[in-house]
Amino acid sequence: MSGPPIGVVIATRDRADSLVRTLRRLTSLPERPPILVVDNASTDHTRTMVRTLFPQVALMPLPENRGALARNLGVSAMETPYVAFSDDDSWWAPGSLGTAADLMARHPRLGLVAASTRVGPQEEPDPLDEVMADSPLGVAGDLPGPQVLGFLACASVVRRSAFLEVGGFHPLLFFGAEETLLAYDLSARGWGVSHCPEVVAHHHPDPGAARPGRDVRQLRNELLTVWLRRPLPTVVRRTRALAAEAPRDPAARRALLGALARLPAALRARRPLPPYVEEAARRLEGQDHRGP
Repeated sequence: MSGPPIGVVIATRDRADSLVRTLRRLTSLPERPPILVVDNASTDHTRTMVRTLFPQVALMPLPENRGALARNLGVSAMETPYVAFSDDDSWWAPGSLGTAADLMARHPRLGLVAASTRVGPQEEPDPLDEVMADSPLGVAGDLPGPQVLGFLACASVVRRSAFLEVGGFHPLLFFGAEETLLAYDLSARGWGVSHCPEVVAHHHPDPGAARPGRDVRQLRNELLTVWLRRPLPTVVRRTRALAAEAPRDPAARRALLGALARLPAALRARRPLPPYVEEAARRLEGQDHRGP
């Protein structure tokens, strides 16, 4: 195989100044991965910046904001067998992409590596790292780490063929809490999703760059994920719980209304999990993790 076996896809929108830092880090990695920036119709100088400062980086300019689906387009365009995701405020530790590629090569059923994440200038472990490490699902004999059904998109590596087989991130969610549904769908097709702490991503979010509506989208998408994949008793319980919060919580109210507007599409796309994945999801119900 010629060239690096792993590439990097970055979905971004209106974050040119943050993206500069990320691209400087990624273009200096010893693995020299091909990098593709998928620009979600930015209105700032993102496209000019990439073309001027990083001519070695491929750019896919989109005419409209496609949310997390920008990653799907990026993976489709990549030719490497494995693809790592970064956000415009995250990057990979030197050597980690090579480690992830080796893990994928040695474990043919491994569809997604959920890396460990170091957050901010203090490099604090993301709380999700401990949750994934303590997963009650344990380690399967043909996988390199604990099995999980949740991860951070900006700290994940996918097997391109597996990602495309399941359709990538679901179009109904657009953006926010989209990871659990992808983990469900990979597991339902028999692909492994494992936490591999030896693969490390760095995430340095700008405290002043919070985007409005993020909490609402997360609540909405968590409910949509339940509607799309979980059994009816779980659907009823989770819907009632959000509806009970709606009268006193504006975010819950907006999330519920947003989910209800997508209910016809969710019903058309509903595909309950196979029993073994549903059992795994139930075992995780009591764990403090991200996602339904």
